[in-house]
Order: sequence, then structure tokens, then C-alpha cells
Amino acid sequence: MRAVIQRVTSASVKIDGKTCGKIDNGFLVLLGVGNGDTGEDMKYIADKIINLRVFSDENDKMNLSLADVGGSILVISQFTLYGDCSHGRRPYFGGAMEPVGANEMYEEFVKYVREQGIHTETGEFGADMKVTLTNDGPVTIVLESKNR
Repeated sequence: MRAVIQRVTSASVKIDGKTCGKIDNGFLVLLGVGNGDTGEDMKYIADKIINLRVFSDENDKMNLSLADVGGSILVISQFTLYGDCSHGRRPYFGGAMEPVGANEMYEEFVKYVREQGIHTETGEFGADMKVTLTNDGPVTIVLESKNR
């Protein structure tokens, strides 16, 4: 599983011009599910995101987690995170899990994060989405469950 995490002061997602997910302070998470990803990979990524200490404390040091600051998450499914551009100029997406399994893993991720008490908004799996964000910092972190 791969995730690109951006610390944001706001983020939203629109489908067909209608806002379907919106957060203020927190993380925009672009989430890709790869072939062979399991529930263990999902929990690893979710726990890592929830507990990343990248929010400023009283001394302006990145020392607080999403849970510490009461932040939210906007999760966007992103199979293109598995685009392989090593040959030619057109990405190969063979490393991405097939849509049915990927959607199930995406839904499990969202459910798990919500169970941890984090307010979570989403886009729509497989939809053409327009994502808007204000990156705070900027702070952007890339995680991959295979690189533990």
C-alpha cells in the first residue's frame, strides 16, 4: 500500500461539480492499493498516518500527531500511485490491485481510521474527482507498507 500524505489547512474533493468531502486542519491522503496488499499493510499505513508527528507543538516543533491536534483526514483513492514509468513514457499500472479488491481495501482503511476516532471524509472510488488543497508548510510524506 502506498500513501502520499499532505498536511493541510483545508482540502476538498468534488465530483461533477458537487463537494462530497471537505476537511479543515489535517491530512489529505492519496491512497494506492497494490497487488498483494493485506489487512496488515492497511493497518500499518493507517496507524502510521494517525500517529505521524508533523504538527507543531507550543515550541513550533513538529512534535504532535493528527490525533493530538484533533485533525481530520480526507482520503482519496489513487491507483496511479502504482504507475511504473521505468519503460517508455506511458505508465504501466500492473502493480495496482484490481478494482474490486482495491475498493474493499480502501473501504477497510476508511473504516479502520474512523474506528480510531479520526474524523474522515472521502472521495468516491473510481470517480473522476477534482481535489483542492492548501498544503501547510508544505509538509508532504510518502509511505509504503512494503518499506517497514
